[in-house]
Formats: sequence, structure tokens, C-alpha cells
Amino acid sequence: MDHPDQQPCSFQMPDTMPVMVLDDCYLFPGCYLPLFIFEERYRQMLLHALSTGRMFCIGSRRRCGSRDDDLLPVSTAGLVRACRKQDDGTSHVMLYGVSRIKITGWVQQKPFRIANIEPLPTSHNCCQDQLSKMKAQVLGMLPKPQPQCSEAMQVLRTTLEQTTCAEAVCDILTYHFVRQPAAQRVLLMEQELEKRYERLVQELERLSTDS
Repeated sequence: MDHPDQQPCSFQMPDTMPVMVLDDCYLFPGCYLPLFIFEERYRQMLLHALSTGRMFCIGSRRRCGSRDDDLLPVSTAGLVRACRKQDDGTSHVMLYGVSRIKITGWVQQKPFRIANIEPLPTSHNCCQDQLSKMKAQVLGMLPKPQPQCSEAMQVLRTTLEQTTCAEAVCDILTYHFVRQPAAQRVLLMEQELEKRYERLVQELERLSTDS
């Protein structure tokens, strides 16, 4: 279950963070990302993370298949909430998105990457009432629950209706319902909350048309 009321400002960000490079993989604040760690460099990265602040982020390439140094400058700081190591040295990890960050440089390249980071705050120009209306609009656009997931869908809807954080609602709905990686990338990198909601509305309309 996602936790939309955990606020990024309540979490102390480090100055550096390990980076796991993946294609078309985007973690959003307030959401969980399951990962299977099997490459040797990322086994070392996980050990480093667990022995320090239990944090790392996902580095997404600008283009699928491009070089590891061609990464988007924006990511989400992830906190390792659960980790189970297997007998063969691989690990199952549950990474929780804390807040958006900007990659500003590199401390280390090998065996795994460590980035200099800084917080990336979200801006908005409208009042709380307008944000509440945008939140209500997107919640009203959610697809009808299917029999196999009706209970989970209702719990998610109820939880998001009760949260007062419009930013968290936007991020969680993006993570769960936006299917196009290009749209996920735009929504992750956009700093203005109103523009995120505009794009999310477009994607939910597309989802309704495709269904």
C-alpha cells in the first residue's frame, strides 16, 4: 500500500546517493518499486546503501539502450523498506519513493555510480481550493475496477480521497495508471504541479479511450 501522507520535507536528504541504471523505469514519491538485484555491481551498491542511509535512486536513460552516462537529471530518492537476500547472493528489494531529486554531478563511476544530489521542490501557482478540484477531477476519471482488483481499487480511491496532499495524489495516480514511459518521464521531470495534473488528465483520457 502506498503512503500518500508522508511528506518529502520531513525526510533529511543526503548529499550523495547510489544510482541503479534502468531503462524506462520511473519511481515516484509515495510509491513502492519492487526490484530484483542480481548484477554484481548492484549487489555491491545494495550493500553500500544498507550500510549507510538505506537509500538509492533509479537512473533512467534519456533514450532506451543509450550509455549509462546519458541519464536524466531528475530521479526520486528511494528508501529500502524491505530486503531479502537469497542463498545465491541475489536480493529482493522493496524501494519506497521519498522525494524528487536532481543529479548535479558524480562522486563515483565504478563499480557502481554515486551521484551528487539536491532536492527538487515542486512549485504551484494556484490556491488549495483549485488543487483540491484538480485532485477530485482525476479521481473521478479513474477506470472502473475489474472484479479481480475491485477491493484494492476501492482502498486506493478511498485513501487518496482522504489525503490532503495534492502532489502525492498526482504522483501515485501517475505511477499506477500512466502506461507510457515517455509520459511517465515528463511527469517525473515536471516541477510545476498544475502542469503535472494537466498531463495526468490527458493520460487518463487516453486510458479511457483505449479501454
